[in-house]
Amino acid sequence: MKALLLALVLFTMLPRASAAQDTEVDLELVLMVDVSRSMSPQELELQRRGYAEALVSEDVFKAVQSGLLQTIALTYIEWAGTQEIIVDWRLIETRADLEDFASQLTVKFDTALRRTSISGALAFGASRLLRNDYAGLRRVIDISGDGPNNLGPRVTRERDRVLADGITINGLPLMTDDGFNPFFHLPDLDVYYTTCVIGGPGAFVIPVYDWPDFADAVRRKLVLEIAGITAAPKIIPAQTPQRDPRDCTVGEKIWQDFMENREFFVP
Repeated sequence: MKALLLALVLFTMLPRASAAQDTEVDLELVLMVDVSRSMSPQELELQRRGYAEALVSEDVFKAVQSGLLQTIALTYIEWAGTQEIIVDWRLIETRADLEDFASQLTVKFDTALRRTSISGALAFGASRLLRNDYAGLRRVIDISGDGPNNLGPRVTRERDRVLADGITINGLPLMTDDGFNPFFHLPDLDVYYTTCVIGGPGAFVIPVYDWPDFADAVRRKLVLEIAGITAAPKIIPAQTPQRDPRDCTVGEKIWQDFMENREFFVP
């Protein structure tokens, strides 16, 4: 009798299987969006509208419907030196889900100087994937940015940690040749992203050269990610040896040069 009572007590202490069960989805996708100080308020607004426009497109909905489970989990996070969750994890199954997610997007911009920590963004994105309530057939971090890493751990170190967890990293380098300070501009940023940032099965880079093309680039990127289509990364030969985009510490070197010569770059 005592043994039976003990077994009953132990059984009631066990978590219920249904409570511990993660929701199965085709894809867990983290959208990491650059809001560093090099981005102007106008560019931040273009980003917000571009993502919203892409998410409600017919192509993205069809991509969601093309999966085995016809459902994905999605979150939208802004990053610079730190990160902020703008839209937390949402289950996406219908057009209404996509429309509701898009309607929640906002851009919060202040005048504080914010550097670019791709490594911090990757680490944060991975933590959101490893600690959610979803079980995806694939897990992807989708990161945009207009410059190389210049704050925090080496980007290659964090990239390798993320890849070791079975997470794919795709890139959307913003190569529009404008922004807060041209001193931080890196020609062939897509080469840097290809060499130092992305990785994992089917990883790819889609560069953005002009802001009017941003929404279309986001739409194409989302379709590739959600449908699980492999795209070859775009690689362009380096043009400036002093800022070699294949040097994965080039961002830190640019920042060091800026700090050593900052009296020449006061607005």
